[in-house]
Amino acid sequence: MKKRLSVLFSLVLVLSLFLTACAGGGDDAGSNGDEGTKEEVAQELRVNINTEPFSLHPGLANDSTSGTVLRQTFEGLTRINPDGEPELAAAEDYKVSDDLKTYTFTIRDAQWTNGDAVTAHDFEYAWKWALDPKNESQYAYQLYYIKGAQAFNTGEGSVDEVGVKAIDDKTLEVQLENPTPYFLELTAFYTYLPVNKNVAEANDKWYTDAGENYVSNGPFKMTEWEHSNKIVLEKNADYWDADTVKLEKIEMFMINDPNTELSMFQNGEIDWAGSPTGTLPTEALPQLKEDGSLEIQAIAGTYWYKFNTENEFLKSKNLRKALAYAINRQAIVENVTQGGQVPAMAAVPPTMFPENTEGYFQDNNVEEAKKLLDEALKELGLSSAEEIQLTLSYNTSEAHAKIAQAIQDMWKKNLGISVELDNAEWNVYIDKLHQGDYDIGRMGWLGDFNDAINFLELYRDKDGGNNDTKWEHPEFKQLLIDSQTEADAEKRIQMLKDAEEILMDEMPVAPIYFYTNTWVKKDNLKGVYVSGLGDVQFKWAYFE
Repeated sequence: MKKRLSVLFSLVLVLSLFLTACAGGGDDAGSNGDEGTKEEVAQELRVNINTEPFSLHPGLANDSTSGTVLRQTFEGLTRINPDGEPELAAAEDYKVSDDLKTYTFTIRDAQWTNGDAVTAHDFEYAWKWALDPKNESQYAYQLYYIKGAQAFNTGEGSVDEVGVKAIDDKTLEVQLENPTPYFLELTAFYTYLPVNKNVAEANDKWYTDAGENYVSNGPFKMTEWEHSNKIVLEKNADYWDADTVKLEKIEMFMINDPNTELSMFQNGEIDWAGSPTGTLPTEALPQLKEDGSLEIQAIAGTYWYKFNTENEFLKSKNLRKALAYAINRQAIVENVTQGGQVPAMAAVPPTMFPENTEGYFQDNNVEEAKKLLDEALKELGLSSAEEIQLTLSYNTSEAHAKIAQAIQDMWKKNLGISVELDNAEWNVYIDKLHQGDYDIGRMGWLGDFNDAINFLELYRDKDGGNNDTKWEHPEFKQLLIDSQTEADAEKRIQMLKDAEEILMDEMPVAPIYFYTNTWVKKDNLKGVYVSGLGDVQFKWAYFE
């Protein structure tokens, strides 16, 4: 709604910036009688997450909002630390076989929020649950690195052949299909989180509300969930690393209006405004930059438009390319998003492939777009562009709306194609995309781990969990499959670049820009970790 984005997101859209602003909780240092001692600062954080999470089940979550909550409430075998590296978390140790295909994890002594011990069985249960095709996990493919996982998920194998097994309560053995150098990054991702087996088997709706059934194993526990309004997290006193956690409470509001979000920040009602949890109003960015409060961070994310390739018009590759070439990305990032974004003429961010600052085609190439349109009209048996009827959909957001309106105008002016606009709230919108009930749909993808495969594998399989385009290409697919067994790192990277070249020639998605995060925060808020992938953790956050 990743990447999710996975891509995913309001976070992914026009600004992903982070900014620093004035401290709230007011004047943190106050006098206390004649002794002149400092008042103790309340360790309570207030942020905006824009919208209701799609799902707070680790196996069903597929968007950045859900991921934001899950990273605070759950913990995988590993966790990405503030240095951007995976560190041991729910696992206290691991060993790797000589062929790099078998990992044996030792689970540390830790508890679920209901007092149950966290065991290897909880990990085995959670991963196999996500792979079970009847559960329709959109992110099941993230587990395909495990031996037999894809076969089980696609109905060609059995659960007994999946290479994850709890040897005993403390020992988890994982067999991989191939050596995977970034596997310890994957085990920090939310699809790899554990689920309390006993609770889930007793109540299959355990994850739909706060309460005694919503058990987690992370630094915070969910104590309140007012749907479409607010989520409240409190410090988990039974967390194995509780001494590291300083925040006592996190309030997560669901305000889907950037102007309201910024006003709340300026009025001292929230402590952080903007990405990656919320969104800043685009028109406010220039002033925030000027007064020095805005923080901008480049992240591994791409904002793109997906094409439904089963649409009667968009089945034409030439029409898809014409629409992509006729977009003036530079004008969008300068005049609409204004958050330091970079025009995207490629799918993989330049943080992974540096040459992608240039990309595979020329931005705003209207002349070539018109030639491609002429070819498309011949293919489709149409006499004019006016016969093409398309709808551009996006989830409700000021920034998404402005981008859609700008591109709608570009397509009309440059190609003579009239496009209707349609918006829906996030949960409704993402469901429409997954069901193929759209023509062109906006989406953002933030990397789930630091490898280009994460952006390309989305489109490997026509029926893949996040491939709403329904596009599939045999050569593209084979390159990705072969890259997973290629031991030579340089050859593997070239395979991925060759695959991206096919993707950009076929254009099932039109990249628009590469993300940045933009935000403002209170000056005395420290220790918030925002990764290069654009996700946020509050485990180490505190007010000074």
